[in-house]
Amino acid sequence: MSASVATAFVNGRVLSERGFESDLCVIVEDGHIVAMVPGAAPAGAQVVDLQGRYLVPGFIDTQVNGGGDVLFNDAPTVEGLHRIAEAHRRYGTTGLMPTLISDDVAVMLRAIAAVREAIAQGVPGILGIHLEGPYLASARKGVHNPDKFHTPDEDELDRIASLGVGKTMLTLAPERFDDATLQALAARGVLVCAGHTAADYERLRAAFAHGVRGVTHLFNAMTPMGSREPGGVGAAIEDPNSWCGVIVDGEHVHDASLRIAIAAKPRGKIMLVTDAMPPVGGEREDFVLYGQTMTCRDGKCSTAEGTLAGSALDMASAVRNTVQRLGLPLDEACRMASTYPAEFLGLGRELGRIAPGYRADLVVLDEALRVTGTWIGGRA
Repeated sequence: MSASVATAFVNGRVLSERGFESDLCVIVEDGHIVAMVPGAAPAGAQVVDLQGRYLVPGFIDTQVNGGGDVLFNDAPTVEGLHRIAEAHRRYGTTGLMPTLISDDVAVMLRAIAAVREAIAQGVPGILGIHLEGPYLASARKGVHNPDKFHTPDEDELDRIASLGVGKTMLTLAPERFDDATLQALAARGVLVCAGHTAADYERLRAAFAHGVRGVTHLFNAMTPMGSREPGGVGAAIEDPNSWCGVIVDGEHVHDASLRIAIAAKPRGKIMLVTDAMPPVGGEREDFVLYGQTMTCRDGKCSTAEGTLAGSALDMASAVRNTVQRLGLPLDEACRMASTYPAEFLGLGRELGRIAPGYRADLVVLDEALRVTGTWIGGRA
C-alpha cells in the first residue's frame, strides 16, 4: 500500500495560535495537520498556493435548521442532511449541528436516526444533532408551535439521549425541569442549553449550576435584562462558565447589545451561530414551517405578522458582520466561528484550530472575507 501524498498550503496568512502568520507552510496528511513550518513546501507535496489569502479553521455552526431549500423538520433523512451540509459548506461551515425545531416525538426520533446513519456513512460536516424544543416556554415561543410543547417522561428523555455517536444538544426552558433532571441529562453527555425560556435570573443561575452548559441565541426568546431584574440575559452574561450563541445579522440583536455582551463575558464564551433556514444556499426565498409560509427578504426571515423565523444568515456573513458591524478583529471573529464552538461541543482537541494533530477542516477567505475554498478532513 503506497504512502499518502502530503498537501502543503503555502503563501497565505494562516490563523495560528499566535494570530495570522504569513510565512507558514501548513502540511496535511491523512486528513490531519501534521506540521506547520516556515518556508516552502517539502519535496513531493501537493501544493495549494493561497496567493496571499487567509487560511482559517473550518467554521462550526451549532444551530442550522436548514439550507439548500431543505428544512430539517421536513426532511429528517440522510439525503436531507447531505443537502443541508453541502449548502452551508460553500460558506465555510465544515461542521454543523442540524437543528430540529419543536416537533412531534416521532419526528424527533426519525431525525436522531438520520443523524446516526449520516455519521455512520461519513456525511461530511455532520457533528451530531441539536433538538431545539419541544420543551420550551409558551411565553417565549418565538416561531415555535406551542401545540408541540410538552413535558417529557423518563422514557422520552432516554430516547432523545440515544444518538450514541457524535454530539446531542438540547435547548429547553430550564424552569420546566427540576435540577436533578438537568443534571441527569448532562451526565449522559447531552449538551443542555437554555432557550425560549421565561426563567428569571435566579432560576437560570441555578440551572447553570446543575448542568446547563449555555444559552441558545442570547437575547432572543428569553427574559431581558433590566435595572432591578437582571433576567435570563443578565444571568447568562454574568456567568463566567456558560457559552452563549449569538446571531450577528443586524436583525436579531442590536449591534451595541452584542458588543456589550462580548465585552462582559470571558473571552471564548461567545460563539457565532446562524439559526439558518432553507434559503441559505438555496434558490427560494420562501419556505413553509408548521404549514405557514415564511418569507426571507433583505436577509430577514419572518412570518406574515413579522415574527422572526430563524435567519437567512450564513457563517461567512456572520464572520464579516462581526468584523464590520461589531468592530472585532478578524482573528477573533474566526475563533468565534470555529475555536469557541468546538470547545463548547467538547471537540476542542480535534477541531477549531490550525495546529498539528488537528483535523484538516480548513477555509480560505479572500480580502472581502468571502469563501474561496473549503477542506473537510483534508478533502476539498
